[in-house]
Amino acid sequence: MEAIELKAGELRMTLQPALGGSIGGLWRAGLPVLTTGPRGSACFPLVPYSNRLGDRRFRWQGVDHTTAPNFDGSPHSLHGVGWLREWSVTAIDEDAATLSYIHRPDEHWPFAFVAEQRFELSAGALAMTLRLTNTDHREQPAGLGWHPYFPRRERSHLRMSLAERWEADARQIPTHPVALDGMDAAVAELAWDHCFTGWRGAALIEDECMRLRLTSTLGRAVVFTPPGRDFFCVEPVSHLNDAIHQADPLAHGLVALAPGASLAASMRLDIA
Repeated sequence: MEAIELKAGELRMTLQPALGGSIGGLWRAGLPVLTTGPRGSACFPLVPYSNRLGDRRFRWQGVDHTTAPNFDGSPHSLHGVGWLREWSVTAIDEDAATLSYIHRPDEHWPFAFVAEQRFELSAGALAMTLRLTNTDHREQPAGLGWHPYFPRRERSHLRMSLAERWEADARQIPTHPVALDGMDAAVAELAWDHCFTGWRGAALIEDECMRLRLTSTLGRAVVFTPPGRDFFCVEPVSHLNDAIHQADPLAHGLVALAPGASLAASMRLDIA
């Protein structure tokens, strides 16, 4: 399926339904607002969980489940299944589109669900919603989020109000939280691949080209700032990385989603 193009004012974006229902790129007056990451997309949905699912296994309501490898070189499953599947276009206009994905139980995720994404461009913003509906006969663990890639420029700067950073072990599995008083630093000085909790307000991203204001209904974020790369990520997420292996997964944002119930979130990127 070919890419879809949306336009509004000076903003232009492409969607790639066949590549995990992802955003192919977002530009303002020709300058990248989002950039292409290692897997060929500029932003992809995290559904039905975000980040790592430790050791590709979990126990849910007394039943053991496994998930298939989906990320080269990792002992864990990553980012759910939506980013690896083809999505269908269910609505499209000049400045908006809706994509959907129907999941049937398989080796990557043992529960059935339907996911829907909505993208809306305006003259100065991109608004996105993501909804997950449990179509299984069983209650299932559920989470969601987004994985956008921002271009790292010479003066890229990130400011966020945050309460905690979760430290991780050598296997990149969270171990314990460390209190902090927000984040306010040049991206070049950061070397994070961590989940942060207590995100309040906006993430402000500024550089020599533009000013971005990222907001979401989700209160956690994964910040990924790999040294030496030309991108960094600020990912709104609903739950802690590998929350399902915490003593109380629901206390860390995972949702026990009943049959027929839905989980939804929104994200907005204001661009100046």
